Amino acid sequence: MKTESGHPHPSLNRRQLLRMAAAASAASTTGWAFASGEKTAFPTKPVRVIVPFAAGGATDVLARAVCDKLGQQLGQPSIVDNRPGAAGLLACDAVAKAAPDGHTLTLGTTSTMLSNQFMFKKLPYDAQKDLVPVVRICWAPIVLVVNSKLAARTLPELMAYAKANKGQLTYGSYGIGSQGHLALATLSKVTDADMTHIAYKGEAPMVQDLVGGQLMIGIGSILSLKQHIDSGKLRAIAFTGRTRVPALPEVPTFAELGHQQDAFTVSGWLGVAATGGTPAAVADQLGAQIRKALQTREVNARVLMAGFVPLTDDSPQRYQADWRRELPIWKQLLQDAGVQPT
Repeated sequence: MKTESGHPHPSLNRRQLLRMAAAASAASTTGWAFASGEKTAFPTKPVRVIVPFAAGGATDVLARAVCDKLGQQLGQPSIVDNRPGAAGLLACDAVAKAAPDGHTLTLGTTSTMLSNQFMFKKLPYDAQKDLVPVVRICWAPIVLVVNSKLAARTLPELMAYAKANKGQLTYGSYGIGSQGHLALATLSKVTDADMTHIAYKGEAPMVQDLVGGQLMIGIGSILSLKQHIDSGKLRAIAFTGRTRVPALPEVPTFAELGHQQDAFTVSGWLGVAATGGTPAAVADQLGAQIRKALQTREVNARVLMAGFVPLTDDSPQRYQADWRRELPIWKQLLQDAGVQPT
């Protein structure tokens, strides 16, 4: 403590000053957050990150990479809790009903945290009130592929082929209402191809049929498709989103090729959300610490290996704004594709 003259307060000796400095350092390390003018220690216990998918998948792998760094930075363990099933509802509901103190988070996808609101007639939680966006860790664009036996090598060639074979083609996605379904339903519509959608229960069976030739057109993640693209069994045609993907930089986006419809330009993402009512200062701190983790070589490499695009400049405020902006877009896309809530 200093007087107005800038010199140490005479009533404090050197030992007391050292103790105060140590306390301030400890507060910085453990992450003091400030709310309503009072300081609240965060974290005071392990931070649990609930993942809505089984262990071993891309989301789980990235969650564990982020959690390893986050735990080191916060000075408390950061633990992954896998709760697969019910299209992500179980994981989101657990976070929605947790204490609003920032110690329980979910790392989910556009589907689990956004479009699910329009896929189900009734959710056990209100996503707009019971979840608070913290930070997105990456964009998750998907890639349109064809079996290499199909003559089409570019998007214009594929569209011409689909139009010439109206009503005869099928395309696969990893589920009804998925971004893949919505993107290819839009492609079918703009080409007047009247293609038939085959909704698979996940990517694995879809990829198996694509590689085997039972399915000629499909769309999915780089993580599932890249090895078959590299082997020449599948041909990458175009990515959703507006940014080329580092894992396949030679493949253009739909937008680059002149297709600006929302189904092609919006990009899926993986993001972190906390319980509704979590103090803004805690959400800000979590966002900053996760961004810091993403900037490390290890975590950045994991994101790239999964075929995603790292997002290191997000914030709770930007995330919230995009969440609100994208809600009506996903709602309209689902309606246009004829997806009825169950």
